[in-house]
Amino acid sequence: MDEVSVRISSDLDLVRAREQGRVLAGQLGFTQSDLTLVATAISELARNIVRYARRGEIVLRQAEDGGVPGIVIIARDEGPGIPDVNRAMEPGYSTAGGLGLGLPGVRRIMDKFEIVSEVNRGTVVTVTKWKR
Repeated sequence: MDEVSVRISSDLDLVRAREQGRVLAGQLGFTQSDLTLVATAISELARNIVRYARRGEIVLRQAEDGGVPGIVIIARDEGPGIPDVNRAMEPGYSTAGGLGLGLPGVRRIMDKFEIVSEVNRGTVVTVTKWKR
């Protein structure tokens, strides 16, 4: 499995994406605790898609850096976009009245984090976790 794409439009899809991520990370030899972090990141990113954009996709792919395997998670949607990405990345900030752990939490538990968002065009979040 080089790359798998899971369409996201409901919580059921979120569960499927999380499971696919666990399978891929498991095949790459990730520890149990890192499998949990990967699943958590996928859950947060997919939940944002369902909540804000209604639908999108989670793409999972293998990566390698100097012989070290990794998993790349790309969350892509064509939703309303994030007007102020810097503000959205502040711990505790939430537009949905939630805990605001979403994006800052994902950035904290992953090794690499990148976000590109354009108002009325959508958002792409790309994160990577390397095997320790």
